[in-house]
Amino acid sequence: MIRVLLVDDETLLLDSLEIILTLNQMEVVAKAHDGREALEILEGITCDIALVDLNMKGMGGIELIGKLKAQHPEVKILVLTTFYDDKNITDAIAGGADGYLLKDSGKDAILGAVRQIIGGVNVLDPKVMQRLTLLMTQNAARGVAGAEPQAEAKDKKLSDLPELTEREKEICALMVDGLDNKQIAKKLYISEGTVKNYISGIYDKTGIHDRVKLIVELRG
Repeated sequence: MIRVLLVDDETLLLDSLEIILTLNQMEVVAKAHDGREALEILEGITCDIALVDLNMKGMGGIELIGKLKAQHPEVKILVLTTFYDDKNITDAIAGGADGYLLKDSGKDAILGAVRQIIGGVNVLDPKVMQRLTLLMTQNAARGVAGAEPQAEAKDKKLSDLPELTEREKEICALMVDGLDNKQIAKKLYISEGTVKNYISGIYDKTGIHDRVKLIVELRG
């Protein structure tokens, strides 16, 4: 059974999440109202994953993510928030968050994200992925004078990976463009399961087992 720590300063949301998770064979081991309380709780109990809000009174989510990963690196972290501005996204991911969802994602998305993260897959809300892709595009556009156009740079980066098949390179390009697995499957007329299999192969060949890190690397 997946053991979950909930961290949010909204009591109603904590109670709602506890009900949802408990009804789906997950154990809520504790609920905390800010980062400091969460760290104190983890001195006496263990959990597999923490669902963390970012904007909380007291110690906020970004600070908690850094401290939690330093003190309890085995604990996975899923950010569950209403904020998806560039700073929060980049700070959370850089701090070690394993997933980033918006609170309006819905019950099924939250449950699916928890299970995927426990299974070793990083999860980003589609809106967050779009923001991250846009941010990386803007950063590339602000690069040195005379730099290659984005599309050409991406093609060159992919050509530097001869061990990938043409289909794998195609999927990489779509990932860089911000498409999720479902969107890639629809575009290529293949199943979502087939997309996942291709991505697993890409991870093995590149040695990068993180979707966000892979996209950043491909963007150069």
